[in-house]
Amino acid sequence: MSFKKIYLGIGYLLLIIAGSTFGYEAAGWSFIDSLYMVVMTVFGLGSDVHPLNDRLKIFTIVVVLAGSSAVVYIYGSLIRIITEGEIQRTLGNMKKTRTIGELKDHAIICGYGRIGQILCRELSESLFPFVVVDLDPERIASAEGQGYLCVRGSATEEECLIAAGIERAKVLATVLPQDTLNVFITLTARNLNRRVRIMARGEQPTTEKKLRQAGADEVVLPASIGAMRIAHSITRPAVMDLLSDAHGQIGRDLKDLGLEVDELTVQHDASFAGMTVSEIQERAKGAFLVVALKQGDGPVIRDKFQDLRMNEGDSMIVIGRTKELGTALDKSDVKRTEL
Repeated sequence: MSFKKIYLGIGYLLLIIAGSTFGYEAAGWSFIDSLYMVVMTVFGLGSDVHPLNDRLKIFTIVVVLAGSSAVVYIYGSLIRIITEGEIQRTLGNMKKTRTIGELKDHAIICGYGRIGQILCRELSESLFPFVVVDLDPERIASAEGQGYLCVRGSATEEECLIAAGIERAKVLATVLPQDTLNVFITLTARNLNRRVRIMARGEQPTTEKKLRQAGADEVVLPASIGAMRIAHSITRPAVMDLLSDAHGQIGRDLKDLGLEVDELTVQHDASFAGMTVSEIQERAKGAFLVVALKQGDGPVIRDKFQDLRMNEGDSMIVIGRTKELGTALDKSDVKRTEL
């Protein structure tokens, strides 16, 4: 609407200039003298080109009033656009600052690169509150475009982390590609909040020790995780087909609970050969639970497999406690592949 008003004002001014020029031409002036007179009169920059009679004086007064009103209208619209933009920007910053100030037990994401963007998307889908901290204006604009709360600045500065609410944060994740910056951010955050959980990204394995010394609770090595995931997909494809998800954390989470996930492949003359899945579980006496079955090179079967018989080359994916699982499988003649 503001730009539309400017366009209308410019059109009104051009119309006044054209009409006034025609009016002076009608009085016998040349086109260039008429146009020059109109421009100088409207913008108040000069005197009369030719002597004016009473009729032209009245006409010039009308030109001055009409032209000046058009110019003032255009200037006013421009000032309004600038003022409204600044006011809206200021109000937006105030609202953002107030919202961040009200956050509690939130996450602070330092770095909005490739990993930071994926992390923010996952947190947003999980409705977990978070604040993005980044120094790059384009990345901040991109994050704000997604509706994320952002603080522009270097996370290595205490003032920036304080603005992000480090004193009230539950977790801080520094995922910058530079290990030195991640170490410095970890050290700064730990000094500001002794209770916050700090997760740090490390590109080099040798950086892990430095990050933990700086105060990181958990160090994530993306290169190592990616390599392990590929290796697992090669060596135990059935398990990874079942357990693969966007996070890749299921297997590790089970291990934290004292459980193991194994892929049991029936070998030639194995004791499990020819038995149904239900018979195998009964024989194991509750030591493990069969959660999926893969017959040869076929797809993973996730349900209705209890009555299927195991043949050579078939695989069972089982969950069980480490000690009990090992005891149950010691004499089973199966190829065991631990996840």
